[in-house]
Amino acid sequence: MSEPTVSNAVRRDDVLWLATTRPDGRPHLTPIWYRFVEDRFWMCATARAVKVRNLEANPACTVALADIVRPTVAEGRARVHRREAGPFPAPVVAAFVAGFDWDIDTDPDGYTRLIEVHVDRWLYGGPPT
Repeated sequence: MSEPTVSNAVRRDDVLWLATTRPDGRPHLTPIWYRFVEDRFWMCATARAVKVRNLEANPACTVALADIVRPTVAEGRARVHRREAGPFPAPVVAAFVAGFDWDIDTDPDGYTRLIEVHVDRWLYGGPPT
């Protein structure tokens, strides 16, 4: 079987679906802005977001792009970065500024958590070329 291929939608798209698991085992699925930097998916959220609480308790997650013609789905594990622990990684901040004109390192609206998803397995598609 050949290696899966993915369109460069991973680098081009702005929104993905993030699936996490609640403490009682129920799934939680939400759309969220993201950037793909250094072979990882990055998303910004508030400290009280359900997805953040879920990932802090259980880092297993799934991400998916909404393109039904060339689906991209990956399983991974997340790490939640806290802005108060220090600045977010500069390349990630730059990617959010370039993509959304949003400085996640100084956002005044409570977006103080940066979710980093390392892909363990591509279910559909694969890393961008």
